[in-house]
Amino acid sequence: MLRWMPGALLALLTLSLPLAAQAQQYPARPIKAVTNLSAGGLSDIFMRAVGEELQKRWGQPVVVENRPGGAYNIGVRACADSAPDGYTVCILLSDSVVYNPHLFKSLPYDERAIQPVMNLFYLIQVLAVNSQLGAKTVDELIAVSKSKPKTLSYQSASPAPALYMESLVAEKGADWVRVPFRGGADSVNAILSGATPIALLGEGNIIGHIRAGTITPLAMLNNLRSPNFPNVPTLADLGYRGAVSRAWFGLFVPTGTPAPIVDRIAKEFSSIINEPAFKERQLTARSLVPGTNMGAQFEEELRKDRADAAQVVKDSGLTPQ
Repeated sequence: MLRWMPGALLALLTLSLPLAAQAQQYPARPIKAVTNLSAGGLSDIFMRAVGEELQKRWGQPVVVENRPGGAYNIGVRACADSAPDGYTVCILLSDSVVYNPHLFKSLPYDERAIQPVMNLFYLIQVLAVNSQLGAKTVDELIAVSKSKPKTLSYQSASPAPALYMESLVAEKGADWVRVPFRGGADSVNAILSGATPIALLGEGNIIGHIRAGTITPLAMLNNLRSPNFPNVPTLADLGYRGAVSRAWFGLFVPTGTPAPIVDRIAKEFSSIINEPAFKERQLTARSLVPGTNMGAQFEEELRKDRADAAQVVKDSGLTPQ
């Protein structure tokens, strides 16, 4: 029957058959999941949970490879340098693909070498402190910083919340310094030890410590009230009108990964994330909001966020390094 089809249609079908067969056979070996934050962080925990569900469905293990450091660029490069065969998926923090193109004169990878697949989840972010500081509000934290000049430091995952902290330095005389953000368990340990007692990060990283009373939340950074701590004010409540943080984690693959495989990966991830029990246990309970954008919608979201990030970087006065 194929011999009677028009030549162009026949050629198209002939080319698509190997891809379709490849997608049907996929996966035939373990899958590597690259994250650009450290072990113990939200992306690591999330990916291991998804990996367990994928193994049930696909019969292949998912091996998580944490590649932190280099302002998140190391992990993105590991993704970009991987073979586009469907056996590498990448869970990347928004800052690494939204802000970094504006913060570095050159990146150690080609931005075109990674392909956005879907938005996985948004973070509810919070300004929090080691409870031993005794501060329960932002104003009290400013007062503490003035009483201990040049001794307090804070860590921020992105320029937007850091811009808020620096606005407090300029407007209210706060006295603190920003230090590099390492992510995940490392950042939490820095708060608890008092080495870096102030942090702006995902609530899910510290929710247990807040409930235990060792860490105190002062403000919600993305103007979303937390269902877990509804009495904690947002930046808008505090009168701040500058840029707010909008952090998310996205699923990417090396560019060139066959489209049928990308589609299958996206559908499986979406199915797992939206399963009620998984959503409650792995997202809602960790102060995460499921993402909804896939394919072209996610690409458009990424373009918009990059444009907003360009303005934040300009307003902050940061010079690309």
